[in-house]
Amino acid sequence: MTTPTTNSPTVNAAEDLETDGPAWIGSALQPVLAILAALVLGGLLIAATDERVMKAASYFFSRPSDTLSAGWSAASAAYQAMFYGAVFNPNGNSFARQIYPFTETLTVATPLILAGLGVAVAFRAGLFNIGAQGQILMGATLAAYVGFTWSMPLPLHLLLVVLAGAIGGGVWGGVVGLLKARTGAHEVILTIMLNYIAVNLLAYLLTRPSFLREGSTNPISPPVAESAQFPLLLGAPFRLHWGFVLAVAATVFVWWLLNRSTTGFELRAVGSNPRAAKTAGINVTKGFVIVMILAGALAGLAGVAQISGTEGSLSAGVAASFGFDAITVALLGRSTPLGTFLAGVLYGGFRAGAVTMQTMTGTNVDIVLVVQSLIVLFIALPPLFTAARGRRSRRDKSKTTRSAGAVKEAQA
Repeated sequence: MTTPTTNSPTVNAAEDLETDGPAWIGSALQPVLAILAALVLGGLLIAATDERVMKAASYFFSRPSDTLSAGWSAASAAYQAMFYGAVFNPNGNSFARQIYPFTETLTVATPLILAGLGVAVAFRAGLFNIGAQGQILMGATLAAYVGFTWSMPLPLHLLLVVLAGAIGGGVWGGVVGLLKARTGAHEVILTIMLNYIAVNLLAYLLTRPSFLREGSTNPISPPVAESAQFPLLLGAPFRLHWGFVLAVAATVFVWWLLNRSTTGFELRAVGSNPRAAKTAGINVTKGFVIVMILAGALAGLAGVAQISGTEGSLSAGVAASFGFDAITVALLGRSTPLGTFLAGVLYGGFRAGAVTMQTMTGTNVDIVLVVQSLIVLFIALPPLFTAARGRRSRRDKSKTTRSAGAVKEAQA
């Protein structure tokens, strides 16, 4: 009876079971620690730029407590104001006013979640999709055209608008997948170029009579029909619409696709090791095309959320920076459906609370951008350190091997 070697599947499975728990904990804690560290540094930046702190710092060595107290007050007041604007405002004169901030967070989070899912799906298949911005624009363009040119009853019209947005984004993403599969062109370069094409194509369309609002010289389309708009989820005065339900449904669908379907297994296999997947009989070329169509369709739905949810018409700024923020959302969510959903809500809270923070405390909204950037930095640092240690380990091993070979030659 032979003893299993370290390459035995049984031994490897046992090792996976032993390390699965700690690895899972580390994977879950890393985003949380990144958020906390970014908030701490953001608080320090708020304190360092506050006028009262700067005044107290002029006599820091005589009374350091004044500077520390002023710094704490500045940072805590700014984050409290952000909380009031993003989650719950206890100063509201009614329950509706008190919970209004959280509904705004969910409203802003809706396109972030949908676009983030598009980026996350591509990540899971080993593709770096940074073309969500262009995919949102193309989805919004096609959805808006169907919304303001066609006339039909509400359920059917809205459904066609949603399908048009998914098709617009899916085609824009599918082009990347097809070129990647057929020519081997890098998806990063392709998506960057298509982002520029989408921006300029939309700018051109908004100068054409078929897209330009009648009687307006501004580059804006006619408003979409009421039958093409998402109904309000909670009614007035809330802006939260049924697009958020679409985002929840998309999250559930992506989870099922990746974890419960054969197609999802093949996509994850392609992302883990394309050569091994091809050896196992998986069509890697087809996988690239499918995943980019799916990623583009999800980002296109983010464009629908803008057109039929909050904006109501097509303009050059309809996508804002949602496509680029979606990359951060997917990274923070570890490219998992639930993680991406929660990260989208968090970033929606940042966006919704930033305005209140500036209004109540005078803190510049750019601080929120700094915090978001720091989160990305802290998310990226551990893999970079791991890669650096791996390269150093391989280099040391190579040196040891060469040294051992030289000793053997000398002895011979």
